[in-house]
Amino acid sequence: MTGDPHGGGRVLFAGAPLSRARLAMIMLHGRGGGPEDMAGLAGHFGLPDIAVRAPEAAGNSWWPDSFLAPLAHNEPGLSSALGVVGSIANALKEDGFGPDRIVVLGFSQGACLALEYAARAGTPFACVAGLSGGLVGTRDGEGAPEQALYDHTDKTFDYGGKLNGTPVFLGCHERDPHIPLARVETTEKVFGSLDATVTTQIYPGSGHVIVAEEIAALRALLNKG
Repeated sequence: MTGDPHGGGRVLFAGAPLSRARLAMIMLHGRGGGPEDMAGLAGHFGLPDIAVRAPEAAGNSWWPDSFLAPLAHNEPGLSSALGVVGSIANALKEDGFGPDRIVVLGFSQGACLALEYAARAGTPFACVAGLSGGLVGTRDGEGAPEQALYDHTDKTFDYGGKLNGTPVFLGCHERDPHIPLARVETTEKVFGSLDATVTTQIYPGSGHVIVAEEIAALRALLNKG
């Protein structure tokens, strides 16, 4: 793997042209998915005034291991993926879409990437959404593996900025096979400490899918943007 595996990868443009868009949404697919999946999701929102930018991960995976694994296990994929999101955001800024007009949204592995990017960027956004995901973290922890984290060690979450009321949406099943509820709860607390306005919806049972309630909640949030 090169030092920048996702650099120069394909970015799908969908939705409204920027000349007619109210918001621009960076949409990040999950492991094994692709940009077309995200464009399809955008269509379910039914909001014709949102421009979509959906990048494609090399090999359709942003990093090789679980997001709960030690950070080194997922490099250089994680850093490269964060760089891709940053490059898209910078290009949008040059076209007049600053962070206050950008939505960062992802599903599964893409949700983890979206949340981590927003926390590290430390600036207000129009909206941030993690569908079946949680923060990756900034440094490996030193404790013992925890059953609540699917036998992984917890991380440290050190972020310097403030999101100043940015709406952050977190949706996940209570027994997601890939995303432990404990990490979703930590993610909620961390974004709260960054002065975001966090909405968390936990759905009963097991599952790792996007549900209709999430789409409805996000549609409402995006209509306010």
